[in-house]
Amino acid sequence: MDKDVMMTTTLTPARLLDIGFGFTRAQTLLTATALELFTKLGDSAMTAKELGDKLGLHPAPRARIDFFDALVSLQILERLGSGEKALYRNTPESGLFLDKSKPSYVGGILEMSQARLFPFWADLKTALVTGKPQNEIKHSGKPMFDELYADPARLEQFMRAMSGISRGNFQAFVDQFDFSPYQTYCDVGGATGLLAGMVARAKPHLTVANYDLPAVAPIAKRSLKEQGLDGKVQILTGDFLKENLPQADVISMGMILHDWNMDGKMHLIRAAYDALPKGGAFVVIEHMIDNERRTNSFGLMLSLNMLIEFGDAFDYTAAEFEGWCREVGFTRFETIPLTPVASAAVAYK
Repeated sequence: MDKDVMMTTTLTPARLLDIGFGFTRAQTLLTATALELFTKLGDSAMTAKELGDKLGLHPAPRARIDFFDALVSLQILERLGSGEKALYRNTPESGLFLDKSKPSYVGGILEMSQARLFPFWADLKTALVTGKPQNEIKHSGKPMFDELYADPARLEQFMRAMSGISRGNFQAFVDQFDFSPYQTYCDVGGATGLLAGMVARAKPHLTVANYDLPAVAPIAKRSLKEQGLDGKVQILTGDFLKENLPQADVISMGMILHDWNMDGKMHLIRAAYDALPKGGAFVVIEHMIDNERRTNSFGLMLSLNMLIEFGDAFDYTAAEFEGWCREVGFTRFETIPLTPVASAAVAYK
């Protein structure tokens, strides 16, 4: 039998079509999050009519049922029974991570994906062909961060998004990294103070600081106060592209280094090296691409997102990070796996 004929009898296009229509699954989840469906369900169970009315959806029953059942098929909602009297409720997973009333909420990154990232990704082809950003700068001419920091509401949405995508990674880092030899710690680009707050709570022997631009300080202060950590974390402000970093025994950057091109990355690595004492540790927490660049699709997709956002920024492997740090003067390295798609890379001075 002809080889091509044999292959067509074995292979099907199902996987390719599933990937190609992945945007439909994404928008179903993103839309549910934007509607605060999981928050409004909370710990209760509702019929399609009750839930649809609570969300303010059009009364056409079929559209409501299709939407809710699509979430059931994606295992994001559970359904008890069938027909008009069927009850919908959160799964343990969606109830824990997508209910805004709970401190474990990570939906901020999904909110930002709905509001910003999804439309920009429609221009991935343009980004690949031109090498230019496809975000706000395409329309206003202003860099992404200038746009974000000029609008307090959008800035806070961005900060919530970063907290959402980073919470699990940060907690795993705090649980695994040995802080015992150190006395001072600073999270650079610390946004809401999420990581600094986790470290302060878990490692009371440390003097902890959160460092970011002045516009972020009120958000960090409010967030830390809400966590009962008012006064436990120093709020430091400055511009890490123009000023020296605060000195500390351990300096971390969570999802910061990937925002920059090669020159920006090297500037930040040198700045961290200069701010550390001998024996100090520089930690980056990222969705690190695997060294063989074969398996961590999430990290590679984030790198494409950096192309869309900045044009010349990119994510990287632990091996690349080690090479850059050796060039600056760091001498010892380790990589701490945090989740299946995220790691902490550590460079010691």
